[in-house]
Amino acid sequence: MTPPVRFVLAVALCAVGTVACSADEAAAPAPASTPTATTSTAREAGVQTRTPPTTTSTPAPIPTPPPHPVSIEALAQQAYDGRNLQIGEVLDANDVFTRYFVTYASGDLTISGIMNIPVGAGPFPTLVLAHGYIDPAIYTNGRGMMREQDYLARAGYAVLHTDYRNHAESSDDPNAELELRLGYTKDVINAVLAIKASGHPQLDPERVGLMGRSMGGGVAYNALVASPGLVDAAVVYAPVSSSTADNFNRWTRADPDADGVSDAIIAAYGAPEASPEFWQDVSPVTYFDRITEPILIQHGTADESCPVAWSQQTLTALQAAGADAELITYDGEPHAFEAAWPLSMERTVAFFTEHLRA
Repeated sequence: MTPPVRFVLAVALCAVGTVACSADEAAAPAPASTPTATTSTAREAGVQTRTPPTTTSTPAPIPTPPPHPVSIEALAQQAYDGRNLQIGEVLDANDVFTRYFVTYASGDLTISGIMNIPVGAGPFPTLVLAHGYIDPAIYTNGRGMMREQDYLARAGYAVLHTDYRNHAESSDDPNAELELRLGYTKDVINAVLAIKASGHPQLDPERVGLMGRSMGGGVAYNALVASPGLVDAAVVYAPVSSSTADNFNRWTRADPDADGVSDAIIAAYGAPEASPEFWQDVSPVTYFDRITEPILIQHGTADESCPVAWSQQTLTALQAAGADAELITYDGEPHAFEAAWPLSMERTVAFFTEHLRA
């Protein structure tokens, strides 16, 4: 995990004034009145009368304010239309799979990526891969999780590795950093939807999984809580914290070369210690009770970038929320995984084989 990219502070500060906080309210309707039967002196004339029922006006319900635009709830309420998966030029080919350059639509943006498709008629179960942080200034198409891309395709999975916005040939989003990179989550959700809408004969829209590494693990957590039921299962490797404040404090806020990114974020939303509600609302851990898919977390105990304690805390929160979650730790393994990587991939394939069933 390396520090976040530099961006133009003036653009970030321009966006600061566009956000507003809100809270949910709802008014309970007043109970309906019960008519009361009464009699008058008309009874003496053999006539019984009934007084008109007492009416009580019911106030109109107070509309629920929209969520903060930079929040998990805003992600959850957004309409997604991932589409137009274009499988382009062949980048490489072997006896087992073919590697293609791909693009797809994510809202108004075009996102690039690569796709490995096994040889054969299919349809193949499909995985979307969300990579960890690589400086967009040096990132190239399909870079990140190269070992996993190859391994999973050889195991019989079609693999779409998304580049995210601002990476490789993807469209630019000048507000990505100020919006805490939640746009990456939109790109992953739309990648899954683009696969399902493609109608490609080799891609099975009924068997789709998600895999995220490091920062991409946090993107996967966001996607699971923002769009329950999107995929069938998820695996995360050496993930960042499920508390966004942890990640902000560890990398963005602590980076002296961030060119004002941290200051712009604090000016827009407040620091975590000053605005805890905002930072809770932008953290996937707050919404773990929404998750409907099984999750496998794999983490090395010697991870020098993302402490294994983060995954232990995440597991506790997932289980407390009722999620089907498992954590496997690997003694002495660093952030990138070394000796235990083959075993971790065997377990990944076994997990997806169990949960991605036709």
